[in-house]
This record gives sequence, structure tokens and C-alpha cells, in this order.
Amino acid sequence: MLDDVVRDLELARSRTLSLTDLDEPTLVAQHDPLMSPLVWDLAHVGQQEELWLLRDGDPSRPGLLEPDVDSLYDAFKHPRAERPALPLLPPVAARAYDYEVRGRVLDLLERTPAADLFTAGMVVQHEEQHDETMYATLQLRQGPPVLLPRHSLPPGRTVTPERVFVAGGPFTLGVNASSEPFSLDNERPAHTVDVAPFWIGRTPVSNGQWRDFIADAGYDRPELWSPRGWAHRLAAGLSRPKFWTADGTRRRFGVEEEVPDDEPVQHVCYFEAEAFARWSGGRLPTEQEWEKACAWDPVAGTRRTWPWGSAPPTDERANLGGAGLRPAPVGAYPEGASAYGAEQMIGDVWEWTSSEFAPWPGFTPMIYRDYSQPFFGGDYQVLRGGSWAVARSTIRPSFRNWDHPIRRQIFTGVRLAWDA
Repeated sequence: MLDDVVRDLELARSRTLSLTDLDEPTLVAQHDPLMSPLVWDLAHVGQQEELWLLRDGDPSRPGLLEPDVDSLYDAFKHPRAERPALPLLPPVAARAYDYEVRGRVLDLLERTPAADLFTAGMVVQHEEQHDETMYATLQLRQGPPVLLPRHSLPPGRTVTPERVFVAGGPFTLGVNASSEPFSLDNERPAHTVDVAPFWIGRTPVSNGQWRDFIADAGYDRPELWSPRGWAHRLAAGLSRPKFWTADGTRRRFGVEEEVPDDEPVQHVCYFEAEAFARWSGGRLPTEQEWEKACAWDPVAGTRRTWPWGSAPPTDERANLGGAGLRPAPVGAYPEGASAYGAEQMIGDVWEWTSSEFAPWPGFTPMIYRDYSQPFFGGDYQVLRGGSWAVARSTIRPSFRNWDHPIRRQIFTGVRLAWDA
């Protein structure tokens, strides 16, 4: 297990450094009020690694940074909007700090029993989540491209039928440490849930389907929207997915291109997803339905590690890691299908669900108590499945993401469900 953790730490750091191998003006600028300067993320991942692995999670213990500098990287103390004005470490100093922390962490892990490696796994996931956030920041950035695709994606295919049936009955929702040792507190504990029969989309909703929604005046028909969603649509002036233009193109990492019809739609908020589902004659799945369609094997009567089985993700099963810089076309991963036949449930786009973020019965906070607990009961909708920018070490069928229903800068998409 130690070798796996060290490998994942190094993979995460390699991705962090590649995403921040940019000139200083790009790193210190705030490219959108919703996002931190990249240089803040660069030092923050090291500061959290030091806090949890070298200082046992105790911010009062002396660290490598002076206390007034260390506190600059407290995400709860300093909202994103004010971070550009903070006296942050410059890029060279931030990289040197991360390097020093990592060296000490690797020395410590050599003396750490396997049973105590959960915190290191949490640190890996934290850094990889910030890497995905940095992809979102660079997508918001104006100017010529600084990222280029490093990996080609498989072609799509026509997928029929458009929906698959999931029989009603009990299944195991969530996981335990015994089966997923690096799962986070909101994914636990595993428990039995009974859901009614339903249908779920075989694949995510495509750009071509979203074009049809726009052409049918989907953004101009209040009966398709919830009252709150319609109020937001008017206030924000929503008329198409974020980064789309009125002439049918979109901006992707500094490049303007045609919007491909066969790619899963992304950069839509929950309210848009909700309206599209109503226009389609369907609805959004609950997260319980989503997880059953993704992970349950009705023949074996057991939970799968991945939709396709126990084998780890490969380039033939899922689009993860960010190297392609986009979702793969619909139908690109038949080998990644779940037991029910649903495809692309891991990777490509985060999928909005109709569920609000709440704890599972028996929830117990993990060592980092502020990871989940402060957000329960807030204005957050759950997203499932990960995106093309998620690391393989940081996603699983039980992983629960959450965000405000108005957010569109993240790599969000839609999968439909229908009552049976």
C-alpha cells in the first residue's frame, strides 16, 4: 500500500507542476472572481500536505512557514475573491516550499505503518482536486492557449437504446474503509437502500441534444424551469452553456472551435440541467439511483468496485486524468459499461443529481472534520461520476461531489432518468 500511496503522491505533484509551468503573470493573476490565483493553489497543496502529514493536523504546531504566511493558505479564513490581494509566496518560493515538504513527507512515510496511511491518501485526493480546479481556472483564463491536448480520445458510436432499465429493490449504497480504505467520510458507511424501478440514460446528454433544446426555445419557456431556476436564468442571462457563442462555436482553453454534436454537454448549471430534463420528458436521477446504476451487479447481488468490475480504469474504459482536455464522444467506452449497460458513468463530465448534499446514516467525520460536515444542509446539489479532468486515484462510484446549483465553471453535464 505504501508504494501505491507514494506513486499517487508523485503523480499528483507531477500534474500540479505541469499545470503551473507558466509565466509569473499568469500564475499570480486572478482569472475569474470564482477562482484563486494559480500560485495560491500551488502553495496551498504543499501547506495542506505539511499540515496533515508533518504537523498532525494541528495548525498551532510550528511549520516550515512563518505563522502569518502559513495562515494565508487557510481556505476558510480567506475566500477566493480576496486571495489576489494577499502577500502570497511567489512561484519560485512556492515550488521550493512544496519540494521541501514532499521530501520530508517521503521520509516520514517510510516509517509509517500501512494502517496509518489514510491521511496520505486524503492528501493525494486533496491535491488532485485542486489540479482539477486549476484546469477550470485555465479554462476561464482569457488569452492564447497555454495547455494543449496530450492524449487522443477514442471515437464515439451510435448508442441504442437511449436508456437502460434498473430494477427496483435493495442494494448497498456507500462504502466502508474495509473495501475502500481511501474513501472519504461522506461516502461512508455502506448501508442498504431500497429504490423503486427506474430508467437511466445509457450515456450523458450530448451537445447535439442540447442544441435541440435551445432550438425549441428551452431557455425562453418558464414552464420548463423551477421558479428558482427561472429567476436565476433571468438574472444571469442564461441562453446557452457557458463558453458557447451565439454562432455555434465555443472557447476551450484559449481556442475557438465548433461545438461537436457527439460530445457530452458540459458547463451547465443544475437549473439548466433540471429544465433540460423536463423538456426531454424525464428528470435528473437521485444520487441513490445513480450509484445503483453505476455500481450494483444485480446478478451477483453485490457491489462492483467500478462500473465494469474490479479491474482498474484504463484508457479503454474511462476518460480520466485531463490529458485529452475534453470529454470523449458519446459511446466511446463500451468496455466501461455498468452491469445495467450504462456507459461513461466514470469520467467525462460530472453529472448533476436531484439530491441535496446530506450525510449518510451513521456518518462519522474523518480527521479533517471540515471536509464535509460544514456543507451539509447548505445550498448544494450532489454531482456524481467525475470528469475528464479527475485523477484515477480520486474517483470511484461512491465519490460525492457537491456545488451550488448556479455553478457552471466546473466540468458539469447531465444524465437523464425516468420513472418506470
